[in-house]
Amino acid sequence: MKKIAFSILATLFILVVNAQSDPAPKPPLEDFVGKYVFPEGSVVPDVDVILSGSALTMTSAAGSSALNELGRDSFQIVEFSGIAVFKRGEDKKVNGVHIEAQGYVLDGQKKSGGSWVFTYYLRPNKELLLAKR
Repeated sequence: MKKIAFSILATLFILVVNAQSDPAPKPPLEDFVGKYVFPEGSVVPDVDVILSGSALTMTSAAGSSALNELGRDSFQIVEFSGIAVFKRGEDKKVNGVHIEAQGYVLDGQKKSGGSWVFTYYLRPNKELLLAKR
C-alpha cells in the first residue's frame, strides 16, 4: 500500500513540475524576412516578406497581405485566406516557404543574400544645440 501511494505521489509531482516549465521560445520575426522564389510557371514568381515594426507583411505580384502568427513557423495570410508555413534546414535557419492560398499551392526557396537592412543614425548638430536665441 505504501508503494502504491508513493508511486502516485511521485507521478503527480512529475506532472506538476513538467506543467510549470516554460514553452519553447518563439523565433524572432527577422528569421522569416527575405525573398522567396517559386519555380518557373508558378502563379507568382516570388514573394517578399518584410518586417514593419512588429508585424510581417508578404508582398507579391498578386498583392500584399499581413501575416498573423498561427504557430511556431506558420502564419495566416489574411487578405488571401491562406496559410504560409516556413521551412527550416538542418542549420535551423529558414530556407523555404509552403503557401496554400485561394486554391493554389506554392513551394519556394529563400533567395540568399537578397536582403539588406539600412539603419539611419542622426548625429546631433552641435551648432544648432548651442545656438543662442
